[in-house]
Amino acid sequence: MQLLTVTIVKPEATNFVLGQSHFIKSVEDLHEAMVGTVPGIKFGLAFCEASGKRLVRRSGTDAGLIELASQNATAIGAGHSFVIFLGDGFYPVNVLNAIKAVPEVCRIFCATANPTQVLLAETDQGRGILGVVDGSGPLGVENEEDVQWRKDLLRAIGYKA
Repeated sequence: MQLLTVTIVKPEATNFVLGQSHFIKSVEDLHEAMVGTVPGIKFGLAFCEASGKRLVRRSGTDAGLIELASQNATAIGAGHSFVIFLGDGFYPVNVLNAIKAVPEVCRIFCATANPTQVLLAETDQGRGILGVVDGSGPLGVENEEDVQWRKDLLRAIGYKA
């Protein structure tokens, strides 16, 4: 077994979701979940088929994001993994529950815009995702001013009342 690291390649502020599913039907079901949850959403989706033709299956509403998802899924190369890239102004918090509700979805590894590395194990059979490194480690513990900033931010952007 060999351990590998694949860095997600994307524009700095672009959000994405990395997960694992178990069936080719996931491509269409994930697409339907995205457009059914957020009207007008821009996204690209790629799914690594684990048997049969073993292709990177893809879908979405934005050609550039579909290509970005396809490139990253190919680099990861782990069977039954999927990656969804979101267009500007769309965030994982808006679609994450819909993605998790897709019956074929087994796991979400991350949903982020942070720099991300995917940790993989490779055997003679193929690759599997062990986990992710999402962003950087903390530099300290928040103080009262930081707590107030966090609370104010969440209310200003409408996530808390």
